[in-house]
Amino acid sequence: MIASLTLTDFRSYAGASLTLTGQPLVLFGANGAGKTNVLEALSLFTPGKGLRGATAVEIGRREPGETVGRAWAVALTLETTDGEAKLGTGVQAPGAARRVVRIDGETAPPGRLLDFLRPVWATPEQDRLFSDARAARLKFFDRLVFAADPHHAATVAAYEKALRERLRLLTEGAEGRAADPLWLDALEQRLAEAGARAAMARAGALTALQAAIDARADRPFPQADLGLAGEAERMAGDGAHEADLIGLIGEGLARSRGRDAAAGRSLYGPHRSDLTALHREKNRPAAEGSSGEQKALALNLILAQATRLKDQAAAPVLLLDEAPAHLDAGRRAALFDEIASLSLPAVMTGTERPLFEALEGRAQFVKVAGGTFETG
Repeated sequence: MIASLTLTDFRSYAGASLTLTGQPLVLFGANGAGKTNVLEALSLFTPGKGLRGATAVEIGRREPGETVGRAWAVALTLETTDGEAKLGTGVQAPGAARRVVRIDGETAPPGRLLDFLRPVWATPEQDRLFSDARAARLKFFDRLVFAADPHHAATVAAYEKALRERLRLLTEGAEGRAADPLWLDALEQRLAEAGARAAMARAGALTALQAAIDARADRPFPQADLGLAGEAERMAGDGAHEADLIGLIGEGLARSRGRDAAAGRSLYGPHRSDLTALHREKNRPAAEGSSGEQKALALNLILAQATRLKDQAAAPVLLLDEAPAHLDAGRRAALFDEIASLSLPAVMTGTERPLFEALEGRAQFVKVAGGTFETG
């Protein structure tokens, strides 16, 4: 359980603290009050850039006339089965680009955060998840994967780092400076190994997540039949060995060198995979559904994953920005009932308290205004 949250020079907050009760937390207030900033702060307790995809430089609070964001920090106190734990993240100097993570006062790699929390979020940008850009869907799915398998986050990070290095070498070669073939071979081997591990993890997660969705047939949310559009993931799902995937990806990367150099981007590899979904009841692609249908499908994915993982030592934490938006009253009440009955750690935002009336008496309500929290 998250016992307390403290923000220092974070976005719109000069300094604010909040004590949590263990119930679902509802943050309500006018647009621009800073509700989503709280969700972003919590989303930073996981590897990566958080729900806004912002760099550390962008996050620090600025007074009028200040051109560089201040040094900022977010701190959590957790109550765990092993006692109290203190987590913190932030930057140590104005404009610093490197985010530091501390666990009980000691500097730690970001991946260690997943030993304590597994934040999973849904934002208004995901209300058209299945009809928007492929890359956004894959990132959404990868977050679900490493909520269950923390090693997947490091695998994806290693893959993306090697991919950037390979593209830099290829584009330098396209400008007349010959790319070192030995270094390219080494990078593509690293890419193939990391890509194979990522594909295996995705395929395994898809199977488990589909089973969790199928087990929720009695819920008032639409069910999706999921798939992964990617050669490596398809082979992994069919039972291929990791060595086979390494060979497949390595050969594909070698073949695509000239094309990637000419295009200035990497056109082959597991980073080009996609999450697909079929609205089961309507037997049509989820991408053809309304914003409300797509949001309901995405929420069912998130709830299925959270339910599957809720008894792990590091519990999933649901961060639902503008949770009631595009949901009818029935699904809104069902969402709140499920979160409350399963005791899922959740933080939700909305503009008005009455939108969450189905949670009265079962949630902690906090009004957000002017960089402050008003409980009650």
